[in-house]
Amino acid sequence: MTDEQTRPTPAAPSSRSISGRYTVTRELGRGGMGVVWRAEDTLIGRPVAIKELRLPEGAEDTGVFQERVLREVRAGGRLNDPAVVTVFDVVADGDTTYIVMELVEAPTLADLVREHGPLPQERVASIGEQVLTALAAAHEAGIVHRDVKPGNIMVAPDGRVKLTDFGIAQAVDDPRLTTSGMLVGSPAFMAPERVAGHEALPASDLWSLGATLFYAVEGSVPFERSTTAATLHAIMNDVPYLSRAQGPLASAIMGLMITSPEARISAAQARHLVSLHARQVTGQPGPLAGQPGTPPGGQAT
Repeated sequence: MTDEQTRPTPAAPSSRSISGRYTVTRELGRGGMGVVWRAEDTLIGRPVAIKELRLPEGAEDTGVFQERVLREVRAGGRLNDPAVVTVFDVVADGDTTYIVMELVEAPTLADLVREHGPLPQERVASIGEQVLTALAAAHEAGIVHRDVKPGNIMVAPDGRVKLTDFGIAQAVDDPRLTTSGMLVGSPAFMAPERVAGHEALPASDLWSLGATLFYAVEGSVPFERSTTAATLHAIMNDVPYLSRAQGPLASAIMGLMITSPEARISAAQARHLVSLHARQVTGQPGPLAGQPGTPPGGQAT
């Protein structure tokens, strides 16, 4: 699966210090954009997570990389939503850039599906609703995540969700940093307009969330094929089939994965559908008269 691993690995040397303030205790996970460490903020005595960012392969301009990370990640750090991982600090220490974040001790959605297989529809609907709220807050602030995927969504045992890595893909996607033809983001969760070479839009995040929710409810990545080229071709041309999701949740997932960003359902429409699914499961009353509805099996209006 084209997703970063987040499972714990052996401990790091306890004597390592970052910027004279953060003492690293152990590694939490690693992926294409860097390594995540558990650390202690010695100034105020709290545990934190620190992402050590790697300069993109083939790039040489460390200064440009650090400048963009500082700008983009700090912009994302201003978001105030319960489903967004809080950013405390961005540190440039030598040639390495670190993002100091809220420590969330929970598995990622990728971990959950790998371990347990497809998740129940009501749980997927709850995850979708929380991530949609986070994305709506980001898009309202002019921020596009650009790398929504199962490995960037953490799910606590009580059902609370945290979306991480705001601003990182945006910081890396710079022609002065990336080599020709390099893909920024996870190919299997990349929206069709981005595959076609266009700029990432808020709707691009929504498509990626649709593919992510498909993965959560089906247990398989909808467009992943044996090669990157085949995966990108599938994103542009294939229509996946849902076998486990039904009703409003299925309408939300398929509406989010409409190829044309102009025809794709909005975050508000998707939230209406997933919350409607939750109400149907719990037997609560449906939407009030006058609220936007969804035609059977179709796109919200």
